[in-house]
Amino acid sequence: MSGYDVSSPGNEQVKRLVRLQQRRHRDEERLFVVEEPRVIMRALQSGHVPVDTYICPDVGPETFDLPHRTMSREAIDKASYRRASTGIISLFPYFETSLGGLHSLEDRPGDPLLLIVEGMEKPGNLGALLRIADGAGVDGVILVEPAADLFNPNTVRSSTGCLFTVPIATADFTSAAGWLSDHDIRSVAASPEASSTYWEADLSGPCAVWVGAEATGLSGDAIDNARETVSVPMRGAADSLNTSVAAALIVYEAVRQRCQGAV
Repeated sequence: MSGYDVSSPGNEQVKRLVRLQQRRHRDEERLFVVEEPRVIMRALQSGHVPVDTYICPDVGPETFDLPHRTMSREAIDKASYRRASTGIISLFPYFETSLGGLHSLEDRPGDPLLLIVEGMEKPGNLGALLRIADGAGVDGVILVEPAADLFNPNTVRSSTGCLFTVPIATADFTSAAGWLSDHDIRSVAASPEASSTYWEADLSGPCAVWVGAEATGLSGDAIDNARETVSVPMRGAADSLNTSVAAALIVYEAVRQRCQGAV
């Protein structure tokens, strides 16, 4: 096993990477693990710099020009969240997620479109929502009192790296609602009980689309604070869609309306 900087799966550096799969250790070190080459590339392209990188030369990518240490296949698989590494693992520092970090919103052309996610409890859904926000060109995502951890390995992976490409803030409800009011951005809330469909709503102009957790939906405060509530019609036995699917429909309708208005 000679020739590797880290050869044994019992090495302390491997144990550290495994510990960082748990939130309390991530919060202590303010570091999180990123494993897939595509995700790491998006992080680098967005200006994020890893503090450590480990590559297995037997399977790792050859396109990354990063300072790194080499790991054996056995060691990197042990360190991997999925126990089957793609050959590269990087550690990135936590980044700013305060509402003040959304200052770039003022530099973007056109009326702002934001996605507000309240009480999200599933990391995979959170990652999917960030991917949708990136694809639709959303100007920012505000996570209101999330139960899911932004830096959870499942969030990072399911976002396909879009947690690095979309401006993100976390806040409590009062702070988020106040920030939107201060910026003259009206709120549109997704609710199964709404009488208006999402395509009937005016989603042009400065707008924030609110979606909630699948189990509980949006809070009463979020519904009461919204200028308008909209629904996704359900024609079958199911009473709701996956949160990320519903969010995609509404957000892309907002994009369609804006493109139509620009013609």
